Amino acid sequence: MRSMLLENRPRLPRLALSKRNRAVVRALNPMLVTYLEASRDLCETDSILLGAALAVCRIIGAKLSTAGRATGQSSAIPAWRIRIENVSQGLGPSSAD
Repeated sequence: MRSMLLENRPRLPRLALSKRNRAVVRALNPMLVTYLEASRDLCETDSILLGAALAVCRIIGAKLSTAGRATGQSSAIPAWRIRIENVSQGLGPSSAD
């Protein structure tokens, strides 16, 4: 996890606060203590917490999204806005795809 670029990390979904999900998190929390106490810096702490969050998602069966991350395209800009900007710049409507 540590060498993974921020842009390539999977997006973590929001999880429902169900009894099952809370139980999974409660079960993993004691395991994190050892790793967090041995953490040397903030980057390592971040990697540990990301790994724990990914483990929870996998156990629960939540789907992880990587859409738009590996391509470098920001998902903060809606596709319709990109198309409009391309058309206004004379690039045509299909350039955003």
